[in-house]
Amino acid sequence: MKAVYIAEPGGPEALQVREVDDPVPGPGEVLIDVVAAGINRADVQQRRGFYPPPPGASEVPGLEVSGRISAFGPDVVRPFSAGDRVVALLAGGGYAQKVAVPAEQVVRIPEGVDLVTAASLPETAATVYSNLMMTAQLQRDELVLIHGATGGIGTMGVQMAKAFGARVAATAGSEEKVSTARAFLGVDLAINYREQDFVEAVRDATDGRGADVILDVVGAKYLERNVEALAPYGRLIVIGLQGGAKAELNLGLLLNKRAAIIGTALRPRPVGEKGVIMSAVREHVWPLIADGRIKPLVDKTFPLADVQKAHEYFDSGEHVGKVLLTM
Repeated sequence: MKAVYIAEPGGPEALQVREVDDPVPGPGEVLIDVVAAGINRADVQQRRGFYPPPPGASEVPGLEVSGRISAFGPDVVRPFSAGDRVVALLAGGGYAQKVAVPAEQVVRIPEGVDLVTAASLPETAATVYSNLMMTAQLQRDELVLIHGATGGIGTMGVQMAKAFGARVAATAGSEEKVSTARAFLGVDLAINYREQDFVEAVRDATDGRGADVILDVVGAKYLERNVEALAPYGRLIVIGLQGGAKAELNLGLLLNKRAAIIGTALRPRPVGEKGVIMSAVREHVWPLIADGRIKPLVDKTFPLADVQKAHEYFDSGEHVGKVLLTM
């Protein structure tokens, strides 16, 4: 099969398509003939040498795929059949024509979604649902602030929060993206972070109270301001480090707000936890996709041979929604 490897840490030119042996499914695993794979920020960090795969995971980047089940390893207990149309959450290995993955991390695609588009769903849906609903316990009518409104996580996060009855504030880096967030995603408060202070914008919109939940992909650069933007008993969920990993924290402000800061990562979680999350996504998120309340947003697709061009486009930050590789 063909798969993508990272020759050495660096830019998109580091990605190389190679011919390698097909994977063999181990105990509890299924083999998937991949139709499409999603590109995520974690793949870029791995390409740059900052986010190595967990122990035992494939060196091939890619954390989510769609495709058809083609074979089974021993002891698979989930009720799948050969040919089932599925998506899978991975610890690695997605940029390839085949992938072996624990059956717990595999679910059938939502009703009404084609196989290519489906590749945009598992990583974003699992990340957003596990953090907003399972960890932050976002409630109806609470205000959630989502940084990066028009990226893969942002577009899923905005739609999911709205579908569960929350109010949404979101940041974006241009007036065009702000308009997209407002018009197509239904954001209640869209903030251009290049021209507005998101702390002041959130406070002004809430009579000084702040956001009940913040979903943050930036990390250190936003830590102090995120805490300032929190409401009493607010929950800051940090899921990315695009703005660095180290920052000072005013613990007095955190204590006065009785607030919480929680850092989470999906990729290194054990199979059992990922299985619980994917089952919850299938139960609670797939119906929202089937009835149209959440719409998968795919910006562009690239063939596997053009993986370098796909990463160049992803790095540009111009995309709205997901960028996919097709096999």
